[in-house]
Amino acid sequence: MQFDIIGDVHGCLDELLELLDKLKYRQENNMYTHPDDHKLIFVGDLTDRGPNSIAVIQLVYQLVIEQKIAYYVPGNHCNKLYRYFLGNHVQEKHGLETTVAEWKELDESQKQNIQEKFMTLYEKAPLYLYCKETNLIVAHAGIKEDLIGLKNSRTKSFVLYGDVTGRTDHQGRPIRRDWAKHYKGELWIVYGHTPVLEPRQINRTINIDTGCVFGNKLTAFQFPKQSIVSVPSHQPFQPDRFTDFSKK
Repeated sequence: MQFDIIGDVHGCLDELLELLDKLKYRQENNMYTHPDDHKLIFVGDLTDRGPNSIAVIQLVYQLVIEQKIAYYVPGNHCNKLYRYFLGNHVQEKHGLETTVAEWKELDESQKQNIQEKFMTLYEKAPLYLYCKETNLIVAHAGIKEDLIGLKNSRTKSFVLYGDVTGRTDHQGRPIRRDWAKHYKGELWIVYGHTPVLEPRQINRTINIDTGCVFGNKLTAFQFPKQSIVSVPSHQPFQPDRFTDFSKK
């Protein structure tokens, strides 16, 4: 099985459609197909900050739930939107406010439809995807070797937020440990969450969040053939949003 694993979309619908086209997915009668029966995997953070989060939800729901030609694992932004739809008190900031504003523009039946679709997508998703037959793990922020196979609260925190230290930098962003640098496992781990200018491959891990919503590009990692396919972003470039691991 050939997988096309797509990094953090963050509401960038146009770029996602361009990437699907570049990956040779074709739409006929509103249904997507691939000539070689590839499967898509989304690493989470479908929404927030970008211009078309609602349409991205609809498309990914179609691919994952209706057509079953894709898999999806949730990211921290997905978790926050899910808790918002549950009625929990969550702060509408760090991008959630853009998705909520889009959603509130819909009429009541559309609101209900989108809420149900997203909650179904989230509830049916695994915390992380473990494909034993291809030695592949897809987890939003990655996963440490000793957490593989576990689904406890520590694992959930790591998968959604990464290896956090509890400290923040001068811009108020969480400081995370570079877990990938110390990973020695045989399984391939594909993840996103931390925007980088180029896909970062180290040991058997690769970060494919190339910051589309921050003006860089949207990236897919094809596995097991291990090739990278990207399309440029249409969003304004924000260089301060990217992590330079060479300085760590």
